[in-house]
Amino acid sequence: MAINHLAPEQTEQFADNIVGFARALRAAGMPVGPGAVIDAMSALQVIDIGNRADVFTTLEAIFVKRHEHALIFKQAFNLFFRASEEWKHMLDSVPLPDEAKKKPQAGSRRVQEAMSQPRMTETPQHQEQDLRLSVSDREILQKKDFAQMSAAEIAEALRAVERMRLPQAELLTRRQRPDARGLRLDLRRTLRASLRTGGDIVDIHRLGRIEKPAPIVALLDISGSMSEYTRLFLHFLHAVGDARKRVSVFLFGTRLTNVTRALRQRDPDEALASCSASVEDWAGGTRISASLHNFNKLWARRVLSQGAIVLLISDGLEREADSKLAFEMDRLHRSCRRLIWLNPLLRFGGFEAKAQGIKMMLPHVDEFRPVHNLSSIQELITTLSRPLPPHHRNLIRSAA
Repeated sequence: MAINHLAPEQTEQFADNIVGFARALRAAGMPVGPGAVIDAMSALQVIDIGNRADVFTTLEAIFVKRHEHALIFKQAFNLFFRASEEWKHMLDSVPLPDEAKKKPQAGSRRVQEAMSQPRMTETPQHQEQDLRLSVSDREILQKKDFAQMSAAEIAEALRAVERMRLPQAELLTRRQRPDARGLRLDLRRTLRASLRTGGDIVDIHRLGRIEKPAPIVALLDISGSMSEYTRLFLHFLHAVGDARKRVSVFLFGTRLTNVTRALRQRDPDEALASCSASVEDWAGGTRISASLHNFNKLWARRVLSQGAIVLLISDGLEREADSKLAFEMDRLHRSCRRLIWLNPLLRFGGFEAKAQGIKMMLPHVDEFRPVHNLSSIQELITTLSRPLPPHHRNLIRSAA
């Protein structure tokens, strides 16, 4: 059955549903504009809207422009068929496939939130009241501990973290490039330019040092006491890595896992799901010394070779605190430009370094900061945006 055979009131209702579906896709993060909605209405006029597969394929061809948006569109389409009573009457709906009964895939959370948003027909007075409440809620949310947040507050914190951006703290390199304000004379280009004027030097060319963002290497503890903080910080690293390409991420519990490639996926839900799938010891025990030893031995020369900033996210509660832990921390400290330890235990006002692991690690860090709420992450962004200090690389003795 085509749209042309519907009654006028049914055609108008059908158009409203298409607009509502496009609005849900836009709220879920897909770039859907009014032109795509017009194209969708035109395309649906030449197909059988009673065939759900044809409707799905047609709308997918119009609304999906990137590969990572295909899963979001599929989730939204299934939810819309299940939630909208108008489509059940107008389309020949079929039962949901078995995959819809399985564990939700990555991206489904964002789609469900978009589908559950309030209608756009609310009065401006209600919207203004909700806005005033949301401002006060944001102020409370900034100071609230991640471990004490409800599910709704965690979702709001994740959205706030994903919007954070890290300014590019520039690092001076040894390489140089032409720069009119440079401090070094570019003799080669100056002499070449003098050939045009019969050997007279008219224009003096200069060289300036190249500035590039300092690499960031994050080592995240995924033990049971750190899992909630690590998940939120992974969202922050995903947002940072989207704009700054030189970000390496490692997870450690009882073993070390490199999740840098998994975290580079554009969709945050897919990136976090890929990280979880590649880790076998999530929410388990902690072996900080063994994990740092593996990092120093296998990865340090690969990712710390250009003055990287290392972020160590851990509570420091080591199961096997001995002299090896102090040695590995000292080796890591001397291999990087700056070592920042982020510990959620600093949320307690009377915190004291009494644990043996914390005592051994603390002398080998440049900064010791909390990481338990949104304000602490914002302060970390301010710290990472400061000019980098000069780096004096120390020789590291290889372990026998």
